[in-house]
Amino acid sequence: MKKGIHPENYRLVAFKDMSNGHTFVTRSTANSKETIEFEGVEYPLIKLEISSKSHPFYTGKMKLVDTAGRVDKFMNRYKKHMENRKK
Repeated sequence: MKKGIHPENYRLVAFKDMSNGHTFVTRSTANSKETIEFEGVEYPLIKLEISSKSHPFYTGKMKLVDTAGRVDKFMNRYKKHMENRKK
């Protein structure tokens, strides 16, 4: 590998899926001001809205993550659109 092209702050970071609480540790350069203790070790924390443990593609379940009511607004608009098409 070429020297000097890789980030210096490549370290272990904890990622937490906020929709179900699943936490996993992997290497990353992502910056974080928060930390979490995971399995007795403190790591920088990156919060996720969705991960492979909650995404419908991986779980096989249809689960919508609603952020500030956006899903509800979309579903209402879609329902009205479909009703108007039937007329």
